[in-house]
Amino acid sequence: MTARLNGAQPYALGLFRIVIGLLFACHGAVALFGVLGGVDGKGGTAATGAWPNWYAAAIELVGGILVLLGLGTRAAAFISSGAMAYAYFKVHQPQGLWPIENSGEGAAMYCWSMFLLIFTGSGAFGVDRLLARRTSAQGQRSTEQTPVTA
Repeated sequence: MTARLNGAQPYALGLFRIVIGLLFACHGAVALFGVLGGVDGKGGTAATGAWPNWYAAAIELVGGILVLLGLGTRAAAFISSGAMAYAYFKVHQPQGLWPIENSGEGAAMYCWSMFLLIFTGSGAFGVDRLLARRTSAQGQRSTEQTPVTA
C-alpha cells in the first residue's frame, strides 16, 4: 500500500498546489477587484498602493496564479510564504498569541502551505514539470545529433 501511495504522491501534490494556488489567488482578487463580495462584503477593494493591504493582495493574486499553474512554483511560493508570515506577525499576532484568537488561521495556513511547496516543487500537472521534460528531451536530442570528431 505504501508503494501505491508513493506512486500517487506527485499527483496529490499537484492537486494540493492547484487548490492552494486557486484559493490564494481568490484572496488577491477579492482585495484588488472587489469580486466575491470584496474586502468589506459589499464589493470594496483595497486602496491602490496602500501599505500593506494592496501589496499583499498583488502578491496573493500573482503568486496564487503562478502556484496554480505550477510556473515558477518554488519562487512564487517563497515570496507568498514570506508575505503571509509578515501578515501573521505584523497584523494578526499583536492581537493575540494563538491564530484562533487573533483570526490569523488563514495567514498561518497559507504561510505553511506555501513553505511546503518551496521544498516539494510543483508536483504533477504543473508547467514547471512540462518545461523540465521539454528541456531534457531537447538536451537528449542535441547530444544524439552531435557528430563525434576524432
